[in-house]
Amino acid sequence: MRFMMIVKASKNSEAGQMPSEELLAAMGKYNDELMKAGVLLDLAGLHPSSKGARIKFSGGKATVLDGPFAETKELIGGFWMIQVKSKQEAVEWAKRAPAPHGPATEGEIELRQVFELEDFAPSAAVDQAREFGKELAEKKK
Repeated sequence: MRFMMIVKASKNSEAGQMPSEELLAAMGKYNDELMKAGVLLDLAGLHPSSKGARIKFSGGKATVLDGPFAETKELIGGFWMIQVKSKQEAVEWAKRAPAPHGPATEGEIELRQVFELEDFAPSAAVDQAREFGKELAEKKK
């Protein structure tokens, strides 16, 4: 099972403030633990929403909205993608993460399971997605 551990943004991360050296070291140690356990698939921190955009779809049209976006509690500051055997294992890994914005601040990690092709009923679209996945894996080699 794949899970995304989503780090919620903070006012400081949205202001472009970089994490402290202490937090970077703690994250590095945690990332190393994930990697050594064989569960880490990917990870990244994200630039503030002021450097991003949202594409809104309505009535068959796409509209681009440039950042920043007002509600920091709804924004993503970074993520880990992990592969584990259960939701409980994913929860345990998320609980071990360093506080996302430092030990003296509030932070939140949202945990969401990723859909797998096996979750969908058989169809031509699923077969096509499976082939696409194989091609993508080959390109990564």
